Amino acid sequence: MRLKTSLLKEPKHILLFLNLNKHKELVSCVGWTTADKLYSCSDDHQVMKWNLLTSETTQVVKLPDDIYPIDLHWFPRGIGGKKQSQAESFVLTSSDGKFHLISNLGRVEKSVEAHCGAVLAGRWNYEGTALVTVGEDGQVKIWSRTGMLRSTLAQQGTPVYSVAWGPDSEKVLYTSGKHLIIKPLQPNAEVLQWKAHDGLILKTDWNSVNDLIISAGEDCKYKVWDSYGRLLYSSQPHEYPITSVAWAADGELFAVGSFHTLRLCDKTGWSYALEKPNTGSIFNIAWSVDGTQLAGACGNGHVIFAHVVEQRWEWKNFEITLIKRRTMQVHNAINDAVDLLEFRDRVIKASLNYGHLVVSTSLQCYVFSTKNWNTPLIFDLKEGTVSLILQAERHFLLVDGGGLYLYSYEGRLISSPKFPGMRTDVLNAQTVSLSNDTLVVKDKADEKVIYIFEASSGKPLGDGKPLTHKTEIVEIALDQKGLTSERKIAFIDKNRDLYITSVKRFGKEQKIVKIGAMVQTLAWNDTSNILCGIQDTHFTVWYYPNTVYVDKDLLPKTLYEKDASEFSKNSQIVHFVGNQVTIRRADGSLIHLSISPYPAILHEYVSSSKWDDAVRLCRFVKDQTMWACLAAMAVANKEMATAEIAYASIGELEKVQYISSIKDLPSKESRMAHILLLNGNTQEAETLLLQRGLIYQAIQVNINLYNWDRALELAVKHKTHVDTVLAYRQKFLEDFGKKETNKRFLQYAEGLEVDWNKIKAKIEMEIAKERERAAASPAVRA
Repeated sequence: MRLKTSLLKEPKHILLFLNLNKHKELVSCVGWTTADKLYSCSDDHQVMKWNLLTSETTQVVKLPDDIYPIDLHWFPRGIGGKKQSQAESFVLTSSDGKFHLISNLGRVEKSVEAHCGAVLAGRWNYEGTALVTVGEDGQVKIWSRTGMLRSTLAQQGTPVYSVAWGPDSEKVLYTSGKHLIIKPLQPNAEVLQWKAHDGLILKTDWNSVNDLIISAGEDCKYKVWDSYGRLLYSSQPHEYPITSVAWAADGELFAVGSFHTLRLCDKTGWSYALEKPNTGSIFNIAWSVDGTQLAGACGNGHVIFAHVVEQRWEWKNFEITLIKRRTMQVHNAINDAVDLLEFRDRVIKASLNYGHLVVSTSLQCYVFSTKNWNTPLIFDLKEGTVSLILQAERHFLLVDGGGLYLYSYEGRLISSPKFPGMRTDVLNAQTVSLSNDTLVVKDKADEKVIYIFEASSGKPLGDGKPLTHKTEIVEIALDQKGLTSERKIAFIDKNRDLYITSVKRFGKEQKIVKIGAMVQTLAWNDTSNILCGIQDTHFTVWYYPNTVYVDKDLLPKTLYEKDASEFSKNSQIVHFVGNQVTIRRADGSLIHLSISPYPAILHEYVSSSKWDDAVRLCRFVKDQTMWACLAAMAVANKEMATAEIAYASIGELEKVQYISSIKDLPSKESRMAHILLLNGNTQEAETLLLQRGLIYQAIQVNINLYNWDRALELAVKHKTHVDTVLAYRQKFLEDFGKKETNKRFLQYAEGLEVDWNKIKAKIEMEIAKERERAAASPAVRA
């Protein structure tokens, strides 16, 4: 990826401007009103409008000679897909201590006395309900959308050079000398302050999608922080102070400006591209709405434009490169064939997966099959700019400012899920996940909540209630294969713990199980339900994560671990396709890992119920991990003969004996209940037995598990086998040399003598009854 730049006084590369009016002095700030229209302000007192489509510039307004513009920010265009009534105006801050509300036609709607000395920055919040300004007087002020003062949020002893809103518009980030300060709008709330640079901080920005902060200063460095003030990245010192930084809207990229320097960076801090244009210092950077281009305000009177090109997408043997704004190159590594894909409009987003390339331009969506690049399916986009594309095997998701849209690869709109307070502008690949039958979205308003939708209808899945976790969730991912009823979601919470749970929820509390700790990043395999992640100092593969629901003790035996010290702290998993894992290190370099292909083959055999083939595969591979996976898979599918073989192969003899005893049970219900017990599902096992009228068996299950209170409760409720429970309880206490202290047991044992002969006779009678019932049933054996 790199930037393709053009300076307006020296047209080159991709933009050619003719008969342009130009600024005669330093350009102080720029701001996009649409994807192709830009406004700029200069010390020559002019506000100019640049039209990239018609290659024209016009003067919008000429300010009085004693007013020097410093910063401008456009009113938010819309929230939740609804256009704001005030969207065609911007705030302009100036050296005379005022800010001005100006329409796109150049009419000054209002001028407000705001600060003593220059107003150094002004920013609308994301909803357009409030404006924050900072000035040379060290004050941070909050204003209404009409320019009425609401509050003075802070008063520093030094000028405040830059300000940004938090993602929820409830906090403000501002600079104070060498420090960054995050202050909530609520009075008496805790203020976060930390020393961020060794020199004066000139610029800062806070992204609403990834919740990361960038800062830059006179120490010639730019830095990336999380919202708790923890340093994630610090650049090497540049030759000159960093004078501007700005996030792209989707939070994947940011740009850095300095003297004769423009740099494009990944969100983790490392640099994609470095340009050295003849600009002087770049004082302000603004990204276009669609995130494909940026503009810079230059110290020598230029306005520099830069387009992001040479983005790459890879899938199996295909590599696709955006070589121009409207042209993609497809390279097939197998036969070295090259195809060119031409588009009518500028490419905004693209995704390559599951044999399809999905490309969104400013007006249309193109769907290509990797089998045929010549005839794409094309349909018009509804509204807004696409900010995210996610693919599953059967369909894909488009996210724009207006909503979520699921399409088939034939271009048919399948559904458009909605949920309360939905904000699509803050969604990214870590907070949305898609499978063939399910869509999950993390709620930005309450980050402990995940909304789960049925892909085909867009309606909430199960009982309609969202999944709620005890702490904030950072990243979510759905598995891709298997039945809908077995669909699993894995997620990482704020403590970096990894959990897994089923998406099917009907009334009962969902079982959320922890399977890992200190997990930085995760990804599901595209062809089988294998999960991988970077866990502390290890790269870990969970070959069969569902083991945690089948036999929790078996889970460690189904893992593959590799030392991950070479990956560095903030590495990210990019792809997990087939048996290849692609990891991007913190310095931007890619590492490719291969894992064993055999677990995926085992998954395929099991999903096709080819149990004999699965056993043969494990015998061929001779790997304990494979046998452990097969044991868990067999128990999950109630294939007890295979489970017995697999458990025997890993030396779990007590489970072999237990499975052998299950096979000798007289009825299908008893066998099913004991399989549930093997899975650890005690409650389900008891419920099954009670529903089938096997009261004694339900009581005996609780006796075997030493659930004495529950065993007695069942016996008393059903008026049977109270003496059996008391007899086993008495024997248990005698074995440990203890005396009865439980009042309920003392009450029922009063005056009762234990006769083991009678109890054994009753138990034999119960077993005989069960055999008779099983013999009379059409399904004699499971």
